[in-house]
Amino acid sequence: MNNTDELLAGVLAGDLGPRPADLVATSVFWLHHGTRLAGGNTTYLNQYLLVRQGGSFGACAFEAGEVDAAICRDASGASLDTLLREAPRPLRFAALDAYLGAVSPHREAAGAEPVTLPAGTPETRALARDAAIAGLLDIEAGAKVGLIGVVNPLVAAIRERGGDPLLCDFNLRTTQWGDPVTDDMHEVLDTADAVVATGMTLSNGSFDTVLARCREREVPLVVYAQTGSAVARAFLGAGVTALSAEPFPFSQFSADATTLYRYRAVAAA
Repeated sequence: MNNTDELLAGVLAGDLGPRPADLVATSVFWLHHGTRLAGGNTTYLNQYLLVRQGGSFGACAFEAGEVDAAICRDASGASLDTLLREAPRPLRFAALDAYLGAVSPHREAAGAEPVTLPAGTPETRALARDAAIAGLLDIEAGAKVGLIGVVNPLVAAIRERGGDPLLCDFNLRTTQWGDPVTDDMHEVLDTADAVVATGMTLSNGSFDTVLARCREREVPLVVYAQTGSAVARAFLGAGVTALSAEPFPFSQFSADATTLYRYRAVAAA
């Protein structure tokens, strides 16, 4: 697959599994939450649309005001084919994620390395999650690591591995340590030695650009995904070199031990 349009076309044609017209989105729901970690000065505000299809939950984050909560009433019980063709982008990608997650659940997928996040406080769990993500980076000391979608513990984890973070986010201007954050991802993509991108790039339409630029420059691309974790997995070995996939329920919604799944393109080949 070269991009998400090709992936979507393949799913609609039934090339990757059952035809979506034969499947139903049993439940569509919406989550809106805020988080401020201890010691930080940033309140993260996130909105998610989620689709339940069979034994799979698909997720896509979106920006405030992008869709209305009434979409859950209208879309629940719709066929996946309808959502994949006609729904607004966040719901379309949540449905795509649910479909791909049902075809190949992370817990059963070849090449998936389960990583248990420990029970505990939000801070304990966030640090463990972001250390697991940074552990997918194979970099030399001083390497410039582009981070598309800034989370403070992940910035710290990249530094602990010897990386020099280059930061991009549409909503943050500085980290808790005062590091500048640009809203122009091309500043990062054109100079980074490696790139780490959030699944939010799927929601805002920038994923294909990030993927193509990393291919062109032949730099590693690690994706850390709650949004679209099964969608990003489809590009392992085709631009994505590693993936931290965290299917719903996400770590921030539990104080108990939960599992994320790490993939590397070599292992998936």
